[in-house]
Amino acid sequence: MSGKALLFSPWQINDLSLKNRVVMAPMDQYSAQDGYINQWHTHHYISRAIGQVGLIIVEVAAVCANGRIDPGDLGLYEEGHVAGLAGIVEQCHSHGSKIALQIGHAGRKGILKDTQLLAPSALRFNAQYALPKEMDQEDIKQVISAFKLAAVRAKHAGFDALEIHAAHGYLISSFLSPLTNQRSDAYGKDRALFLQEVLEAIKEAVDLPLLLRISAHDYHPEGNTPEKMAQLLEPLDALYDALDVSSGGVVEAPIKVYPGYQLSSAQYLKETLGKPTIGGGALEEPKMVQKIIASQVVDAIYLARALLKNPFWCFNAALSLGQEIEIPKPYARMVHL
Repeated sequence: MSGKALLFSPWQINDLSLKNRVVMAPMDQYSAQDGYINQWHTHHYISRAIGQVGLIIVEVAAVCANGRIDPGDLGLYEEGHVAGLAGIVEQCHSHGSKIALQIGHAGRKGILKDTQLLAPSALRFNAQYALPKEMDQEDIKQVISAFKLAAVRAKHAGFDALEIHAAHGYLISSFLSPLTNQRSDAYGKDRALFLQEVLEAIKEAVDLPLLLRISAHDYHPEGNTPEKMAQLLEPLDALYDALDVSSGGVVEAPIKVYPGYQLSSAQYLKETLGKPTIGGGALEEPKMVQKIIASQVVDAIYLARALLKNPFWCFNAALSLGQEIEIPKPYARMVHL
């Protein structure tokens, strides 16, 4: 391919301009204390910005203290959390990366001690997890308010976008799936209603691009499929700006993992819903990633373990594709030798 490699071409999510199509997937570091970032997070995210990742999605920040998955989760349920996150945003911006924050609630998959888990229905994830409380109207109202307040704090921290965590069996995801939502009220009859109200509350509070991370497939005969997920999301078209397509995590189920295993679901949703779409799944090899972007299967690729193993994946990918990309001046001579 001649000219600029598509992997390193710019793209847009509404008014958000991104310098390339490499996205760092949100990956929990389980290193926070009381929801606060520390030096580990600073090094972790800034190194990927130095490595020229186009969009960095920071790991999930819980909207409630009791909505953390693990005691080491980040939080955005206190004003004090804002300053540390703002420092990471500023430094990532200084290296040319845009940065989003994923916000969410653990739902029935939390492992905090002495914490009442919340879920759409009182169903355990498995025998090792506590029995969650079926959320009543007051619980729902409080959690939606917490999402709204967290979004405002994320805006104050300077994030370029927000990602709403509606995947992997956590709270919003468990409302979406028929395997975990067995309610008979409005939130059961319309499994996307809770997500809709969360998105409406956030859009009322902040003007930021909203990414939506979903599990497109439950890997269970009675669970969600990409087709069913498209039906759920179609009425919400005006409430979010881009899809980040993952799968699984709603119930325990075998998943055949191979490079790009989630891309067919992402492509289907992109074509059906017409949204900018980020896809991936165990991808590492640059030429494969380039081919996926060139064939317009998705608009951008998220990398997870590949970026954990090598924060400078973009440098190596550009070299293997014969492509020049921006390099921090202190590294430029070494990279181009």
